[in-house]
Amino acid sequence: MSNDEQRAQFQRYKEDVSKRGKPFYPYAMFHDTVMSVAVVLVIVGLTCLWYFTAGEEPGDSGILGPRYTEEADPGTTSFIPRPDWYFFFLFYLLRIFKWPESVVLGTVGIPTIALILLFMVPFLDRRRERRLVRRPVAVVAALLVIASMGILTYRGATAEESLASENVELVDEWAEVQGLSEEGREGATLFAQLGCQNCHTYLGSGSTNLGAPDLSEIGAGGQGADYFQQYVADPRDFGNTVMPVYEGQGEEVLRAVAIFLEESRGEGGGEGGG
Repeated sequence: MSNDEQRAQFQRYKEDVSKRGKPFYPYAMFHDTVMSVAVVLVIVGLTCLWYFTAGEEPGDSGILGPRYTEEADPGTTSFIPRPDWYFFFLFYLLRIFKWPESVVLGTVGIPTIALILLFMVPFLDRRRERRLVRRPVAVVAALLVIASMGILTYRGATAEESLASENVELVDEWAEVQGLSEEGREGATLFAQLGCQNCHTYLGSGSTNLGAPDLSEIGAGGQGADYFQQYVADPRDFGNTVMPVYEGQGEEVLRAVAIFLEESRGEGGGEGGG
């Protein structure tokens, strides 16, 4: 395109602007910037109003409500973390691929493949046809994606059980195999509720992460309940900087878990507390 043609095209653009409106820069960009700043200032103002009018004690409400209702309990065993609703489909997908060998497929594999296919659509389908009846493959694919995400989102939103509750259901089996005492059985329930099987395996259940060992026969080493109680309370005293500290769970919880670990000696090893 020659310089004369460029000047003529620019002149036509100026004429169109004068007849139909103003150019995007700087007018529209200026308006967007002003609006963005206004929204940010409103958010900051509401945040300050909420923070400075609410009291520092739990439940002390201000104009926009309290800062928090109660202090977080680091020793809780009943809290079940859940994602926001728009991640429910991924949340349930992870529950499907929960085994250690396949968890990467649910967390990385399938979402990555879906994103790659989505990015490839404009490059693979370049037809000008837009009527849905003439594009059965695209319509069916879109409906399958929508249906899949809808079903997974619904299942994720209504799923009440957790990995911890699934492991609690195995306590009867553990007690029978290991011959656990009543205290050992209580410790087994706490062991399942505390999420220990996020890193450890026990009688074929759980996941092996961060080099954590299988605990099915951990008591066969003869260390005793006192040792296990001290170890679980603060593994750092024993050179383990990876395992979390459970000292905040309290003496009763730690003692019960320690007895469970002591009685975990293989089939019949607990002998009902013997």
